[in-house]
This record gives sequence, structure tokens and C-alpha cells, in this order.
Amino acid sequence: MTSSATPAPAPRSRLATEAVAGVTTFFTMAYILVVNPSILSTPGTGMPFSGVLTATVLLCVSMTLLMGLYARLPYGVAPGMGLNAFFTYTIIIQGGVPWPVALGLVFWAGVLFLLVSATPLRESVAMAIPTHLRAAAAAGIGLLLTFIGLQNGGFVAANPATMVGVGPLDHRAVLTMVGIVVIAVLSRRQNPLAFLASIGTVSVAGWAYGDVRVPHQWLSAPDFSSVLLKLDVVGALQLALLPSIVAITMTDLFDSISSFIGVSQATGLVDDDGRPLRLREGLIVDSFATLGAGLLGTSSGTAYVESISGIRMGGRTGLSAVFTALCFLPCLFIAPLAGAVPPYATSAVLIVVGVSMFQSVTRVGWERLEEALPAYVAVVLIPLTFSITQGLLWGFVLHAALHAVVGRAREVRPILWILAAVAAALLVLEHTRH
Repeated sequence: MTSSATPAPAPRSRLATEAVAGVTTFFTMAYILVVNPSILSTPGTGMPFSGVLTATVLLCVSMTLLMGLYARLPYGVAPGMGLNAFFTYTIIIQGGVPWPVALGLVFWAGVLFLLVSATPLRESVAMAIPTHLRAAAAAGIGLLLTFIGLQNGGFVAANPATMVGVGPLDHRAVLTMVGIVVIAVLSRRQNPLAFLASIGTVSVAGWAYGDVRVPHQWLSAPDFSSVLLKLDVVGALQLALLPSIVAITMTDLFDSISSFIGVSQATGLVDDDGRPLRLREGLIVDSFATLGAGLLGTSSGTAYVESISGIRMGGRTGLSAVFTALCFLPCLFIAPLAGAVPPYATSAVLIVVGVSMFQSVTRVGWERLEEALPAYVAVVLIPLTFSITQGLLWGFVLHAALHAVVGRAREVRPILWILAAVAAALLVLEHTRH
């Protein structure tokens, strides 16, 4: 009797540990509920904040559940930072693509991502992309996010003489600095509420300043009518829009693989050969997160690196992701509260996330020009053109061309030659379009 009764508490202890881990992951990534709708509903896109918020929550709930139940991994899933900026500023505002068509692009990118993820091609593509180009793409996206944060915070503004100049440095800049201090202090203490506390502090200060009205009501019904299933899948199949589909797919693939490899290595979620556990299943969920994002009405979804916080709290199974998904569910009703957050309240988060992503630039080998120049061009072009597409395409072309010129053509994998040729063709196509 005694021996049979002693193991009983263990499952409850495991369940409690996974629950704590799931809640921790939720708090570290919950900032996306404000940041993503704020970016996608930027004036000029035509997308309503409430609809994008509902789509964001639906994506977080459904795909995090899928990550837990199918992939059995403790990762939270949400719209990816960087891809939401690309979707908004490059595709819709700069490219003049209507948002339903842009959602169609996300859908088709998800289909392409799924085809790659479900076949051995995913590993071939992953291994073919040089580390310095992956790192450069992440660093370039980091700069883009930082620039958007500085712009929203009033640090920089358009200047007719120099294109960009010093901003007004008004209350927005002061409150952005306050937000950065809050993040720095709480992050130092490994507090999972760092980003949310920053957004909340700046929002309350903005309300007190009178810059934004306090919402008359705190809760409302979800908005299922404005963006849900409003994508234009046929309109997205234009030859001129093919570069955007490829760019979304490749960036999503890099982001997913980098997240799974980075988090698994840092937390020990690897097999005997040091490879991430259930990588194929995880990538398939990520592909559905992109495909599903187009259907729901938001930019591409991906596994979040912030999940490492929950894993460090003991999360080791898909149960952790299930608890994270359940935490997101009540957020369907907070549209009035989230909509009252001023744009500059997210500036500190964008800047800090940008800093985090830019750190990958240290993985670039700057000693050899044939590696340094493609990486540098990618890093610079992404923020200067507001286009991840331009950075990636020119990076592929320059990498292959320079390796051929210096006599290292044999070191370029066949798939990368194909990617370089496709990139060159897409650049020519885009040039003829303009």
C-alpha cells in the first residue's frame, strides 16, 4: 500500500510546474497584444485596431494550442516582430498593396512554408543559408524596429533636406525613455512583466498628460467581422507580388529555425545529436501559424524566443504551451483598453526588441569581404528601404557572386545558387515593375 501510494503526488507536481511555466511565457510575450495591432493599424493601412487585436488573440490561442498538442513543445506562438513591420510599412504603405491582398500574400507564404516544412527540403534550405546572412537579416530587422520605435517616440522625424532629422523631442521622447528604464530595471531582475509594465506605465502617464483619453469602458465583444477571412487569395497571385511571398516565406523560415535552435540549445531541449527536439513538427506548426494568420487577419505567426522564460521555469512539454494558450483567451475582450494605448507607449518595447535582434550581427565573419559585404548590405538595406525583401535578395546575389569571383564557388551549396538565381530574377522583375 505504501509503495503504491508514494508516486501519486508526482503528476500533480509536474502539472503545477508546467502551469507556472505556461503563465510565465504568456506574460513575457503578452506585449504583442498591444504592439501588433498598433503596427498593423498604422494610418494608411486601413486595418481596424479591434479587428487586428481579435485576429492576434485568435492566432496566439489556436497556434500555441497546436504547438502544445501536436508538436508537444513548450513554445508560445504569436505574430512575429519584424514581419508585422514588413507587412505594414513595406507591403501595404510603401508598396500600395490593399490589406486584403497583403493577407493573401501571408496565406500563400504559409502554404509555401508548409510545403518546405513537411519535406526534407526544409533541412536542405536551412543548411544552405550561410550563418552570416541569417544573422544579417535578424540584425537588419532589429534596426528597422528600432527606427520605428524612435520615430513613434519623437526622436527622429522626416526632414526635406536630409530625409531624416532630429524629431521634436517632446513628451513622447521623455516617456519613451521612462519606458526603457522600466524595462531595464525589471529585465535585470528577470521579471516577465518588463514589457507590459513599460507599456502600462507610459500609457498611464499619457492619459495623465491628456494626450490620450481614458477608455469609457474596459471590455468589449471581440471583432469577428472586420478582418477575419477578408483575405484576397486570388489578388495575391500577381507576378509582381511574388518577391513579397518569397521574402515572407524565407524570413519566417529563418526566424523559426533560429528560434528553435537558439531556445533548444539554451535550455537543453535537444536530442542525443544536439538537434532541436521535434523540429519538423515545430516548423509545421509555424507554417500553419503563417497560413492561419492570413485567414484570421494578421501578419505571419511564429514561435517566440520569449518562451525560454517559461522553459527556465520548468516547462518541458506541450502542457506548458496549452496553459499559455488558455491565458491568451480572455484577451479577446480587451479591445477598448488596448486601443487607448498611445503609439509611443510601445516605442520602448520596439527599441529594446531591436537591440536584442541586432546582437546577432556578432555572428557575421567580418574578416572576409565575400562574407562581410553581403551581410552588411542586407543589414543596411532592410531599414533604409523598409524592406526585408531587398536585404535578403541582395544578400543572396552578392554572396554567390562574390564567392565565385574570389574562387570559393565550390563552397556555395547548390540550393543557394538556385536561391541566388531566383533572387536576381525577382530583383529584375521588381525593377521592370517600377
